[in-house]
Amino acid sequence: MPTHVTAVVNQKGGAGKTTLAMNLGAGLSRRGDTVVIDLDPQGSSRQWATLGSAPFPATVKQMSGKWDARSLQKGFQAYRYTVLDCPPSLDSHASLQALRACDIALIPILPSPVDLWASLRLPQEIAEARKVNPKLKAFLVLNQMEPRSALSASMREALEEFDIPVLGAALRRRAVYRGAALDGVSVYQLGGRGAQAAAEIEAVINEVITP
Repeated sequence: MPTHVTAVVNQKGGAGKTTLAMNLGAGLSRRGDTVVIDLDPQGSSRQWATLGSAPFPATVKQMSGKWDARSLQKGFQAYRYTVLDCPPSLDSHASLQALRACDIALIPILPSPVDLWASLRLPQEIAEARKVNPKLKAFLVLNQMEPRSALSASMREALEEFDIPVLGAALRRRAVYRGAALDGVSVYQLGGRGAQAAAEIEAVINEVITP
């Protein structure tokens, strides 16, 4: 069976791509062998995985150079799930190839006008990628939501103008996500302290990756 590929992509840095990718990888590893591929030259995913006192639940590898969908599938066919942590640029080779190779693109977006404006190119880029990869499904993932914030509440309405659907599942602003990164673990490995965050990741997985 070919590996199922999820790309976590956005052209803006600081949107939470690595946080989402690493915790998705941890959640998917509970369902089958999973690899997180760090495509960002900064190597944040690889660094995250080396900080923990115990092995990270998913395998984490870094990949650079020229590659395409065929070589990705061939290179990681031993894994049931592959998660691509993309660099903060839609113009990079890695991001373009990720969109052409993936089954699902998840686009984390913060509840701020600046992040909304920075995402205006996304529908066009997704449409271009579908010319090569017609199976591609893309979803916006609201990240760092604050339930009592009027801005957070208005984001779903603002994003309805996009041609990309917004997931019902969203990630709240939680210190435990940052704490997990600093400790080199996933929120799943933090027991009760990470339970609510893990439930959010599970909701994302169940909504679009393993319904």
